[in-house]
Amino acid sequence: MNDLLIRGRVLTFVREPQGVDDSESYQFYEDGAVLVISGRISAVGHHRDVAAEAGGRVQVVDHRPHLVLPGLIDTHLHFPQTQAIASYGAQLLEWLNTYIFVEEQKFREGEHAAFIAGRFMDELISNGTTTAVAYCSVHPESVDAFFTAAEERNMLMIGGKVMMDRNAPDALRDTPQTGYDETKRLIGKWHGRGRAQYAISPRFAITSTPQQMEIARVLAAEHPECYVQTHLSENRDEIAFATSLYPAARDYTDIYARYDLLGRKTLLGHCIYLSDREVSLLAETGAIGVFCPTSNLFLGSGLFDRDRFDRLGARFSVATDVGAGTSFSMLETMDQAYKILHLQGQRLSPLNSFYRMTLGNAQALELEHRIGSLHVGADADIVVLDSRAKSAMELRMQVASSLAEELFVLQTMGDDRCVAEVYVAGKPMKRATGRVAVGQERELEAM
Repeated sequence: MNDLLIRGRVLTFVREPQGVDDSESYQFYEDGAVLVISGRISAVGHHRDVAAEAGGRVQVVDHRPHLVLPGLIDTHLHFPQTQAIASYGAQLLEWLNTYIFVEEQKFREGEHAAFIAGRFMDELISNGTTTAVAYCSVHPESVDAFFTAAEERNMLMIGGKVMMDRNAPDALRDTPQTGYDETKRLIGKWHGRGRAQYAISPRFAITSTPQQMEIARVLAAEHPECYVQTHLSENRDEIAFATSLYPAARDYTDIYARYDLLGRKTLLGHCIYLSDREVSLLAETGAIGVFCPTSNLFLGSGLFDRDRFDRLGARFSVATDVGAGTSFSMLETMDQAYKILHLQGQRLSPLNSFYRMTLGNAQALELEHRIGSLHVGADADIVVLDSRAKSAMELRMQVASSLAEELFVLQTMGDDRCVAEVYVAGKPMKRATGRVAVGQERELEAM
């Protein structure tokens, strides 16, 4: 295993910031360090204290003056859509039929699924994302490829086979029974294997018959340890179509409620056009609305109302939604989130943006004991960010005078070029900058 002392300007959140000046919401060490032993965090704090605790000989990686943060977390994206990013000129339903359902048919071939899964994981790592929640295709081969690629990189990943038995091409349909059987087998094979977590994944109400929704209910009841992921209220035409297929439902959210699919481990992509009743139901059940700003803009879907979620006590997370989302970067995603909220008179502070990408998303997944913050006992998933990686950023940083300003520069101008290094369970995966000293004694003597 990798035993390391990672030195840099260490930042980790302890709770949701209440404003741009809320210094109690985070811990920041200007000259800090994180001690990693056997893939977990053993100590974090001021460098002098952590180095003293490390003792003996341990590899030291000096990332100063870069920021050292928990690995970023993405709570909604589609790995079979990796090559469908930047597909021109359609809103949701037309986009699915014109591009996505064509692309996803390729994933019946295990070799193609494995190739894309590897590239998908590498794109995540390149952008500083160490955990993501992803949809696979309807094909079990795609799930095997997804988790195999994650396992090879030792990434904590959540995913599952899409279930859909109508309103899709024949080559992408399963049946209620095959959807159950294949999902059940895949849960048994992958959930809890290494760092893998399974998500039961009825794509959305439009592509699942009532019989399949009932099967999803059964699976969720049989496997409460698993997540449930689906889509909700992304597009007005989608809402009209979904509710026409389930005329007894009070609204779109009620479709999922009738099948007992709303709970604290349920992730509902988009949630743009919800009534107060629907948001209150999410609050009551603990289900998570997933804010996907880049895809909402790209498909012309609409604007997520964060303040209403807060007012009614509902939980939400943030995500890229590749491939309607146009970037794997959570930094670029939060740039668009800032603009969407700003259009509605809602503020998104840079502190809150970084909280959402790390601890906030971990709390949404109820994995904050393992990921999302730098604390003793956590998995050592860590990202190192360079706020001067681009010439325009370096120029801007010459006059930045606070941590919040620096974070806003990263959020507004940053992309994968700002990700200097990524550690997955303590193993360096990007191998960019950072001075390495094999003997810790030399580093301590330099102090």
